[in-house]
Amino acid sequence: MNLSSSRGHLRILLGAAPGVGKTYAMLREGHRLKASGRDVVIGLVETHNRPETVAQIGDLEVVPRARYERGSVVQEDLDVRAVLARKPDVVLIDELAHTNPAGAPRERRYEDVEVLLDSGIDVITTVNIQHIESLHDVVESITGIQVRETVPDRFVQEADEVQLIDLPVDSLLERMEAGHIYPPDQALRAIQHFFRPGNLNALRELALRHTAAGVDDMLEEYMREHEIEAVWPAADRILVWLVPDALAGVTMRKAFRLASGLHGELVVALPTEGYDEYEIRRTEHLAVDLGATVERVGGTCDAAVIANQVREANANVLVLAQRPSTKGRFLRKEGRTEQLHGLLDHVDIYLIDAIEQSG
Repeated sequence: MNLSSSRGHLRILLGAAPGVGKTYAMLREGHRLKASGRDVVIGLVETHNRPETVAQIGDLEVVPRARYERGSVVQEDLDVRAVLARKPDVVLIDELAHTNPAGAPRERRYEDVEVLLDSGIDVITTVNIQHIESLHDVVESITGIQVRETVPDRFVQEADEVQLIDLPVDSLLERMEAGHIYPPDQALRAIQHFFRPGNLNALRELALRHTAAGVDDMLEEYMREHEIEAVWPAADRILVWLVPDALAGVTMRKAFRLASGLHGELVVALPTEGYDEYEIRRTEHLAVDLGATVERVGGTCDAAVIANQVREANANVLVLAQRPSTKGRFLRKEGRTEQLHGLLDHVDIYLIDAIEQSG
């Protein structure tokens, strides 16, 4: 939700895959808002030379792009300063997960969007489900393709509205085969790989579930704000013991999905003794991006220390990783999990696999 009344309104159009119509829907909404009297501009739109998308731009004002030169290579991208100078009511910005060119003021497009929101400008933007950080490894396991550009979950969670742009798989494949998404040769390769029907069905289900979870959270908040009487279950608090190494991202994302499924608060206990400060900071950054509270823990990593952290966090769920690394060996010692059960009478303990998924 908006952090203050002066902050711009953020609306995210979420799709399961390229070609479902996010950009088209964004442009149509721009025209609707303009007709209602709002001052609307296009900050950046990627038409991918799709005729129906190009035609949808119509008479919407387009802010010229910034140019970034690196040797003989020239790239054009969103010009945040030009949008700020123009001061529209609403700006349309495509492909939220995009990485900016070298030389741009900020590394990622979602960071540009934050600047515009902070200035009081409303933003409508687009993103696909595979670009949400917590779902990175799930999408890779489904498609066999590693997604390198992601958007932090906390950024999506702070949006005022997340709207699912849905298209049945059969209709999407028909559009692909008709050349409405990619040229024929590229479309054939896509259908054989990322756009296989099984992949698309799984991604669509993922997008539907993610959006439904957000709607459920909004409903609960609305009922609380309006003092609508209901029986509210006590919220779960999940503590994940997160070792700061190369597998921390896998553990963190799985713990986040568990916490989301339980509609609970996520707390990260981060041991620091014997670990590299760079890895510790990198792991902290990921946890914060996923909306978790982080507590650094010094000393040994034995069961008593873990149990104490669970009690201090008032958590009722503990998540531990089964991992091949030697520093996590204590999690696999015979009887150690039973020891934690003995120390934590009323706490559910989950052991999750921290091994990277492969394609």
